[in-house]
Amino acid sequence: MEKKIPMTEKSYLQLQEELRHLKQVERPAVIRAIADAREHGDLSENAEYHAAKDRQGFIEGRIAELEGKISLADVIDVSKLSGTHIKFGATITLIDEDTAENHIYQIVGGDEADIRQGKLSITSPLARALIGKTIGDMVEVTAPGGSRAYTVLKVEFK
Repeated sequence: MEKKIPMTEKSYLQLQEELRHLKQVERPAVIRAIADAREHGDLSENAEYHAAKDRQGFIEGRIAELEGKISLADVIDVSKLSGTHIKFGATITLIDEDTAENHIYQIVGGDEADIRQGKLSITSPLARALIGKTIGDMVEVTAPGGSRAYTVLKVEFK
């Protein structure tokens, strides 16, 4: 049995929209491009044909990937979550013990992770260290940039 992929409803809807776009817009366009390129004659030296075939391979691969993710999606409505312990969907305020800087992160699925926007992947070292912790707990994380220590200041679900 394959493992479910946790994601927010927003991420789930984005994956569905990308899949729809690929199937209804991109796939037909690349099929037309391949047909047009075939009309130009010798396929062995036809750069347009090879580029369209490469694009078709990418689109079909991405469609398969999206269908797999959607079929394994465990959509979590963050607005219905509550509690004081950190889990998927939580928005956490941390203080960096070395720099005294505050950081705010929301723990999300891998597809929606973007550290610049404060979206921390559930599979990241920091998120894994934070799961189950509560306000006042300290976590130490070894990341590519070195070891860091954080204290949990706030846990919210919004």
